[in-house]
Amino acid sequence: MSRSSARKPTDAELSILQVLWEHGPSSVRQVHDVLSRDRSFAYTTTLKFLQIMTDKGLVLREDQGRHHLYRARQPRKNTQRRLLRELIDRAFGGSISGLVVQALSAKRATPAELREIRRLLSSLKEKDHE
Repeated sequence: MSRSSARKPTDAELSILQVLWEHGPSSVRQVHDVLSRDRSFAYTTTLKFLQIMTDKGLVLREDQGRHHLYRARQPRKNTQRRLLRELIDRAFGGSISGLVVQALSAKRATPAELREIRRLLSSLKEKDHE
């Protein structure tokens, strides 16, 4: 297995990363309690996932007395960008416009999201003119 694919989080691992990004460093129990709100997860499954994620380098484990705290190794934006780059390359042949067109046609953007997209496009356009 290549190093990059070993670090790619599965869907379940992304769910755990979401908990860690939203709540900060957390114990297995804390992660499990959040995940259990939406789905049936055994505590030992949560523990095993965190152990695997530690081995893959997705999370860091800190000893806190009798407990271990886990935290995401990379900020949310870094992981999102890496996964998005891979999606653009694999599904859209490297075409950013293809991704954007499909994203906007697949799900209606809110007015706030459209404003943010326009703001980003404007800022990129200004950088191109510099």
